[in-house]
Amino acid sequence: MSFCVKEGELFAFLGVNGAGKSTSINIICGQLKKDGGSVRICGTSIDEDADFIKRKLGVVFQSSVLDKDLTVRENLENRACLYGIIGEEFKSRLKEVSALLELDDIMKRPAGKLSGGQRRRADIARALIHKPEILILDEPTTGLDPQTRRMLWNVVSGLRKNDGMTVFLTTHYMEEAADADYVLILDHGKIAVEGTPLELKNKYADDYINLYNVSEEKVKALGVPYERLHDAFRARVKNTSVATDLILRYPEVFTDFEIIKGKMDDVFLAVTGKELGGDNK
Repeated sequence: MSFCVKEGELFAFLGVNGAGKSTSINIICGQLKKDGGSVRICGTSIDEDADFIKRKLGVVFQSSVLDKDLTVRENLENRACLYGIIGEEFKSRLKEVSALLELDDIMKRPAGKLSGGQRRRADIARALIHKPEILILDEPTTGLDPQTRRMLWNVVSGLRKNDGMTVFLTTHYMEEAADADYVLILDHGKIAVEGTPLELKNKYADDYINLYNVSEEKVKALGVPYERLHDAFRARVKNTSVATDLILRYPEVFTDFEIIKGKMDDVFLAVTGKELGGDNK
């Protein structure tokens, strides 16, 4: 496979478990030796200067890599030392990431006693302590409550806007992938499809029309597939153009309705025949 991540973009790297996402990330990070091909980051080959590349990367792994016996501050200080960030420089940087991720209240707490959301915030602080140009997020919000997920994405959005940070994301939440600048779907170690979310949804996902306060007889007259919901009917159409044509032809049916654009979940299922995060079907 071959792909390019542009500077400053949010790049979604998707695939079911076993598709090759983590293997690819480990190769990019220099943790796993590649069998062939080349990897260039910020213009430098990983074979030429792996240390240079590692300084450009900040990685948030699926599982926490914090030392459970150390406090949050001690974890961050140890990480900073690896990059030569010590003394006043470390104190300044610690203050920045603490404010960014709201860590003041847990800074003296052992990592092993943190909640899932607190631990994830500390993991992200660890990845950001050396001001990387590229942030790799490997399923960063799995298992987090909606409030913490929202806070973390606000942080990421701020880093992209203010610092021009590039974000390389794997996720099982399709609403997160839908906000990406570019999406690549991996299947059995090969690229299945790639493109912007809109391009992929237009090509692989149908649109839906939810119809309210209408009889099934009138819905059936539209001549399109539909299903009964609790308090409505949901008709499936190829695209918004088809929906517009139906509205103009059958105005009496469309007195109370909403058009729902196809979703990235539909794209993923259409392309791979599988649900993200699930087994083969």
